[in-house]
Amino acid sequence: MLKIKNYINGELIEPSKKQYIDNYNPATGKVYSFIPDSDESDVELAVAAASAAFHSWSNTPKDERSRIMLKISELIEKNLERLAVAESVDNGKPVSLARMVDIPRAASNFHFYATGILHYAAESHSMEDTAINYTLRSPVGVAGCISPWNLPLYLFTWKIAPAIASGNCVVAKPSEVTPMTAYLLSELCIEAGLPKGVLNIVHGYGHKVGSAITAHPKIPLISFTGGTKTGAEIARVAAPMFKKLSLELGGKNPNIIFADCDFEKMIKTTINSSFANQGQICLCGSRILVERSIYDKFKKEFVASVNKMKVGDPADAASRVGAVVSKPHMEKVLSYIELAKEEGGTVLCGGHQIKLEGEFSEGYYIAPTVIEGLTADCRTNQEEIFGPVVTIMPFDTEEEALKHANSTQYGLASILWTENLTRAHRIANQLHAGIIWINCWLLRDLRTPFGGVKSSGVGREGGFEALNFFTEPKNVCIKIK
Repeated sequence: MLKIKNYINGELIEPSKKQYIDNYNPATGKVYSFIPDSDESDVELAVAAASAAFHSWSNTPKDERSRIMLKISELIEKNLERLAVAESVDNGKPVSLARMVDIPRAASNFHFYATGILHYAAESHSMEDTAINYTLRSPVGVAGCISPWNLPLYLFTWKIAPAIASGNCVVAKPSEVTPMTAYLLSELCIEAGLPKGVLNIVHGYGHKVGSAITAHPKIPLISFTGGTKTGAEIARVAAPMFKKLSLELGGKNPNIIFADCDFEKMIKTTINSSFANQGQICLCGSRILVERSIYDKFKKEFVASVNKMKVGDPADAASRVGAVVSKPHMEKVLSYIELAKEEGGTVLCGGHQIKLEGEFSEGYYIAPTVIEGLTADCRTNQEEIFGPVVTIMPFDTEEEALKHANSTQYGLASILWTENLTRAHRIANQLHAGIIWINCWLLRDLRTPFGGVKSSGVGREGGFEALNFFTEPKNVCIKIK
């Protein structure tokens, strides 16, 4: 079986201790490759390589940095099918989803920042006839980028692309649960001619590699996407070291549906916003709030649509729901379904593990699940489940909907369905979330800021917000009189 390698100083190398971790295919429950069990010694090698490359890369003309990044983007597009299949095998998601969303977005991330850096402008401020101030923005140095398992290449490149576009060198850790496409990306970076040391990818456990990156004194910046608990630990370590931090954390997003919505469009989109990637997207709408006058109609049609979703082999084009990412995660999601029952919830559909036949008999499959009858403040409605599980509940007034929507510790995204323009603007202004989708979901413009409030994170990614994060501003004041 394939042994994945670290990518350090432009080369694919074994971990220093020659130890490996089993890598499971979620669809079959079987080990299919091995992941480096790296530690602080491998991180040290990566930091040394990045530090050595920084002077040259940060002084490389933007046009040249852009050219190399565009080449990487082209290679991702050229290898789309290979990467999509690898993502599906590693993560459990349908190949069709990886083919349509994950891999094209990874290519777009490189393309966007390859061109964006050419248009990244400084500010100037005139003090009438006394002086002029202008702002220089310089790369920070070695950036630590730690990404999650749910959208592996998509979110990995979302961090790496702006970091290297702005002249930083990177020490990156993909999730140890889904490392394959990060490994394949390292091969593409070599093919594209990315200079040695600009990007270094160290595989392994979070408590070894992630902790070593976070605590390393020569890494002044950490960009992390993952769980809120881990984000809090990173902040605890990094904040006293005065590191720049970008933390994109959990979500428990409300989907608010008013009676005046475009019902057919709403139902179709709500299926996706509930169960895309088996519900393992931090932006999924896991709490569905429906105006009471259409609640019964919604429940009937939504449950009927969910029951038609095929759960199966991710490589099968007919499969709408694949496997969740791992056995421990499957057990966690199933435990929340049992908790919902204990809290008085009624399972309208799903609610159980699905056992497929043949080679998939040991895979990690859960039927898409819809639960009603829960209070807004119960644990099931307050804690992030991150699986194919949604709750539905009715509301009577706009004030009640807002109260329930804003009731959790999270504030990443919200979805709002209404044809009332005034109401849409009014509610969007009052929702405690970093992203509001009105009559749509997951419609992304890469120029816009991305991130949440409360326990959903610190800082913003996307657009020039990311380039600002990966650079330090310096004001220059010239007295002219």
